[in-house]
Amino acid sequence: MSDARYHLPDLNTLPEDLKAKVLEVQEKAGFVPNVFLALARRPAEWRAFFAYHDALMTPETVGRESGLTKGDREMIVTATSAANHCLYCVVAHGAILRIHEKKPLVADQVAVNHRKADITPRQRAMLDFAMKVCLASHEIEDADFDALHAHGFSDEDAWDIAAITAFFGLSNRMASFSGMMPNPEFYLMGRVPKSK
Repeated sequence: MSDARYHLPDLNTLPEDLKAKVLEVQEKAGFVPNVFLALARRPAEWRAFFAYHDALMTPETVGRESGLTKGDREMIVTATSAANHCLYCVVAHGAILRIHEKKPLVADQVAVNHRKADITPRQRAMLDFAMKVCLASHEIEDADFDALHAHGFSDEDAWDIAAITAFFGLSNRMASFSGMMPNPEFYLMGRVPKSK
C-alpha cells in the first residue's frame, strides 16, 4: 500500500475487538484486506462502518431476510464502485463476485458495462436501479420500482439495492481519497480454478 496517504496501524496496537475481527478475516481469507487496517486508525468509525457493512452484506447475521443473493450484493458493489472510479472496491469486491457467481469474467463485465455482461435479466434490472441510485438518485420514480417488481424484487429488496449502493459510495470515496490500494491477492481470486 505504498501509494496510501495514511499509514496502516500496527495490528498489535489495535483495540482487542478490532484485532480479533482482523485476525478472523485473515484466518478466513489467508491475508488481511487493506480496508480493515486502513479504517482501523479510527476505531469508533471502523466499528460503525463494519456494523453497517455486515448488516447490508450478510443480513442473516442481524436476523433479516433479503431477496438478494450474496452474488447480487457483490455485483451491485462492483458495478457502482466502477461508476465511482474506486479501484480498491472494484478489485476486492470483483474478486468476491467471481467466487460467488462462479464466473471468472463477470466482475470485469459488470464493472465496464453491466448491460453487456453475461448476467440474468433480473440482475440487469437490479443493476439498472443501482446505477440510477449511484448516479442520479434524485431521479428515482415509481417506474424504477415497477421495473424491479417486474423481476420479482420487493420494495424491501429495492431498499437493499439502494442502501448497498449508498454505503459503498461512502466506502468508494474513503478508499479513493486515502489512496487505499487493493491487496495483490484479490486480482487472481475467482479467475482460475483452485489446484486440488
